[in-house]
Amino acid sequence: MERNKTTWIWYPGDFEIWLGNIFNNRRTERGAMFPPFWKQDSHYVTVEFSREFNLDREETITIACEGQFNLMLDGKLQFGQPKTFTIPQGKHKLNLKVWNQATPPALFIEGATIHTDSTWLVTYEDKIWIDENGVAHGSGIYVPAASWNFDDIDTPPSQYRLERSEQHPVCSHAVTTNGTLYDFGKETFGYLKIKGLKGCIHIYYGESAEEAMDKEHCETLDILTGGQSPCEICDSKAFRYVYIETEQNASYEEVLMDFEYAPMEKERSGSFRCSDELLNNIWDTAAYTMDLTTREFFMDGIKRDRWTWSGDAIQSYLMNYYLRFDTECVKRTIRQLRGKDPVTAHVNTIMDYTFYWFKSIHDYYLYTADLNFVREMWSRMVTLMDYVEGRLNGDGMAEGKSDDWIFVDWVDFPMHKRGTLCFEQILLMKAMETMAVCAKLLGVKTDYRVKAESLRNKIKQTFWSYERKAYYHAIEEGQMNQQITKFPNMFAILYGLAYEEERHEIMKSVMLNPAIDPITTPYMRFYELETLCIDGLQTEVLQEIRDYWGGMLHEGATSFWEKYNPEETGTQHLAMYGRPYGKSLCHAWGASPIYLIGKYYLGVQPTKPGYEEYLVKPVLGDLQWMEGDVPTPFGKIHVSMSRQEVTIYSDGGHGTLMIGEKEIEIPAKQEIKIGL
Repeated sequence: MERNKTTWIWYPGDFEIWLGNIFNNRRTERGAMFPPFWKQDSHYVTVEFSREFNLDREETITIACEGQFNLMLDGKLQFGQPKTFTIPQGKHKLNLKVWNQATPPALFIEGATIHTDSTWLVTYEDKIWIDENGVAHGSGIYVPAASWNFDDIDTPPSQYRLERSEQHPVCSHAVTTNGTLYDFGKETFGYLKIKGLKGCIHIYYGESAEEAMDKEHCETLDILTGGQSPCEICDSKAFRYVYIETEQNASYEEVLMDFEYAPMEKERSGSFRCSDELLNNIWDTAAYTMDLTTREFFMDGIKRDRWTWSGDAIQSYLMNYYLRFDTECVKRTIRQLRGKDPVTAHVNTIMDYTFYWFKSIHDYYLYTADLNFVREMWSRMVTLMDYVEGRLNGDGMAEGKSDDWIFVDWVDFPMHKRGTLCFEQILLMKAMETMAVCAKLLGVKTDYRVKAESLRNKIKQTFWSYERKAYYHAIEEGQMNQQITKFPNMFAILYGLAYEEERHEIMKSVMLNPAIDPITTPYMRFYELETLCIDGLQTEVLQEIRDYWGGMLHEGATSFWEKYNPEETGTQHLAMYGRPYGKSLCHAWGASPIYLIGKYYLGVQPTKPGYEEYLVKPVLGDLQWMEGDVPTPFGKIHVSMSRQEVTIYSDGGHGTLMIGEKEIEIPAKQEIKIGL
């Protein structure tokens, strides 16, 4: 028997669902608990673990469980809950049934040859019958056990925590006789600690000084009374500034924090430097934004929502592939967002977010070649698509029902989201194409390809205007809403609905047309600028990045925001949702320059899953030089380019360098230099 490492195992998805419930319920608004809007599933409380063995000799195993358990050998129930158990020589089947209401049932077994790993099978179905001799016979749906990096018997999954490091404010200002404002220098996230506290203090947090000082309207606050030393706030918060007021004779000695972060492998991370220092600052700030929002899962904004949102997450995944290549966080987030069957609502209750969820699985496979994850998710993909298809209208299109949230984007211009939106049909088409691709990978026969092609034709026949060279917005009450926005038109390009000639028409009539209402969120600017890059407008996009993300830096940003409108000034930049400080000043979708630079300037993208084959098509735009690394499953791809030459070094894979019309092979582990 091949020896793999011993590790804790559990039912697939249960760890993520349990952890996600803790994660998503940490949100507070002015001290009040604020749970998610959507259905929250729970882990299976009883899970059976099983494995067959053929032992050359008797073997004693050590057993640890998260939960109460029983043990059966060859169908016979054994006494108690033993910490060790001896299995005789020969062929045997071991079954352990673990019950745990509080945390996911998990198992750790280690012996000379027997050990828990992903070769074990698990089921949540309690389908057994016992014959007249007292022998149990089981049935049910068995799947391979899940595991991660919990490889020590003393560190079970329920003990998972992010890492911490102590940090101090960079300065403080006495505002009143009993109030002091502390500045930690930049946006941060963690647990505030107060040393030597006597009495009671009131704590007001702010991403800006204005927010921290506004006791009536700041989004987060705490009240702390002295006791232990140091006193630590039990809930993590996002802030740059903290304003503290003391009650009566209260006092304290020092304010500091435990910065909480997800560990990363910096040696395999992406990087970027170029001749423009503003772009370097934008890259660094985008990377810091991504790191702050990469936690147990990919989070949207660290101050307010603190939830996993599928539309936000799909962008985080793509940025992550060019920054940290943290594939485990991708899988955790995808699993957590999907939850369990039966499906009773769209992902996050948002129709478009359901469609993004499907595409995220195909993206993951393209960058990693991890077919096992596709196989794991397939049954949940099918049941979610069944739910989607069960809600299509009579024309076979997606139309929002009363309990659906149709998001698209936050917009600053009139745009109805009623009826049958062209934008939603394009996303649905891509979701069906993803189903077809994954089915083919798994050798499953389906008709998703036919359905996707049928929908593609319907979209063109229904929404395309030959006169205006654009896709119309929606059908409302049987009538075409002829409003033209960038949303369906750029996704027609990104998702392959528009072919070459049509793409050029859309670029001229919509994407580069100043009469079309502008996009003001980083969320959809992500897609807008990618569309321009596809059209070869990297020089123009660089200036857009300088103006938009550089504009946030000019306003004092230390991480990138949920939304930025250059026409706003002062504290207008802090307001959103009808609240003076409702806007998140550290929001995952604000970090999109990482993805754009990695894919369309360094020019690296996989052309076969897992970078087995890849393309490097570097574009300087108006830069004099640039260099950077793109992480892959096998290491890094390094790209350096100036006006005179291009240098490439790759740790693996089969690459092709494209310079103009020339294609040059990139050998693994061998530097190449090409003059320009």
